[in-house]
Amino acid sequence: MKNLNLLSEKTCFCSIAALSLHFAAFILPVLTIPAYGQAADPPKSYNCYQTSKKIIIDGKLSESDWKKVEWTPRFVDIEGDKKPLPLQNTQVKMLWDNDYLYIAAVMEEEHIWAYQDKKDQVVFLENDFEVFIDPDGDTDNYYELEINAINNSFDLFLPKPYRKGGKPDIKWNIEGLKSAVSIEGTLNNAADTDKQWTLEIAIPFKSLSTGQVAAVMPQDGTSWRINFSRVNWRHETDKDGRYMRSRNAETNKVLPEYNWVWSPQGIINMHYPEYWGYLHFKAEKARRKKLR
Repeated sequence: MKNLNLLSEKTCFCSIAALSLHFAAFILPVLTIPAYGQAADPPKSYNCYQTSKKIIIDGKLSESDWKKVEWTPRFVDIEGDKKPLPLQNTQVKMLWDNDYLYIAAVMEEEHIWAYQDKKDQVVFLENDFEVFIDPDGDTDNYYELEINAINNSFDLFLPKPYRKGGKPDIKWNIEGLKSAVSIEGTLNNAADTDKQWTLEIAIPFKSLSTGQVAAVMPQDGTSWRINFSRVNWRHETDKDGRYMRSRNAETNKVLPEYNWVWSPQGIINMHYPEYWGYLHFKAEKARRKKLR
C-alpha cells in the first residue's frame, strides 16, 4: 500500500478560468432540470456513534472504533433506480467526538489518477469524493467539500441553493480540516490495474460557520442533513501516458461523468439539500453489534 499521508493545507488559489469552469459545471445542470425535482427514494440515514479514543487522520482506518461501526450501503447512481448500479464500489463510515465529524470513504478504482494539486482548483473536473453538509437541515447555509486522490481539496459555502439565487463563497475555508489518502495501487500509472483509494477526513464542527452563520454543535439525538457524491470520469490517455477525460469522437466534447452517491437525489443535481440523507448523532460509544 502506498500511503499519501498529506494533511490538507489551506492556500489561496482560484484562477479566473477555474472559476468560470466551476460556475458553468454547477449552474448549467440547474438550468436543464425541472423547477421541482423528485427524490428517487426516501432519504437514507446513518447512526453516528462517538469515538472512544483519538482518531489519527492518516488514511489507514486502523483505529478500533472504525472497525466497530458499520459501512453505509454501496453508493448508487445519483438518479437512483433510473440508472444502472455503479461500476465500482464506494462506501462510507462516520464517527464523532466533541470537536470533529470523522468521515472514512473507500472507493474501488482500477485507475487512480489525479493531477490538480493547487488548493481550490475545480477538483471535480477529475475523479473526486464530495461531502455536502446542512447542519440545521433548513436547506440553506450549507457546505461542500471536494477531495481528490492526491488529497487536494476544494471547499465552499452556499447561503442557499443555486436555483434560489445562491452564490458560492469560494473564499470560505474549512478551518482546521484534516484529511489523508492511502492508495492500493500506483497513482497516475495507466500501465497497471489498481484496487482502491481510502480517504479519511476530520471536519471541525466550529469550522462549519461564517461571519453571519453560527456553528451548530451536535448533541445526542441531533440530526443533520448530509450526502456524499463520487464523481468518476470515463478516461483515456495521451501519447505520454497521462490520463485525461474521454471525449466524443464526433463532437470532441467531454463525455458526461458518472455521479455515484450515498442517498440518491433523483436528478443530476446535488444542490437539493432536501433530498440529502440524515446523519443521527448518538452519544453512545462505537461498539460491535452482537450476533443474534
